[in-house]
Amino acid sequence: QVQVVESGGGVVQTGGSLRLSCTASGVDFDDVAMGWFRQRPGEGREGVAAIGSNGRTAYVDSVKGRFTISADSDMATVYLHMNNMTLEDTAMYYCAAGWRGGDWYRPTEYDYWGQGTQVTVSS
Repeated sequence: QVQVVESGGGVVQTGGSLRLSCTASGVDFDDVAMGWFRQRPGEGREGVAAIGSNGRTAYVDSVKGRFTISADSDMATVYLHMNNMTLEDTAMYYCAAGWRGGDWYRPTEYDYWGQGTQVTVSS
C-alpha cells in the first residue's frame, strides 16, 4: 500500500522561509522522480519542482532561485525548501510519487498523491 504524507506547512511572512517534507512508503524508488505541486483556490494544480533518483532537479520559473528540492539518499523523504516567499506562493502544496516518465510538471504523470499541506504567506 502506497502512502504519501506531507508536512511542514504553515503561515509565514513575505520574505520568510518554510520547509516542506514528504514521506512516501510502498513506492518503488528505482528510477523514479518525486514532485511538489501547488494549487491556489480556483486554479489548476501547478508543478513546482521535481527531483529524480539520479539527483536531477527541475523547477517552475517562478520559484527558481528561491526554492530548492532535495531528497534523502533512498528517496523516501523529499523536501522543499522555500525562501524569500511571496504572496503568490500561498497555496495548498501536494507531494506526488509514482512518476510515469513523462513531463515532470504534469499532474497526470504521477500515480500517488498526499493530502496536501497549506502554505500561507502574509504581508
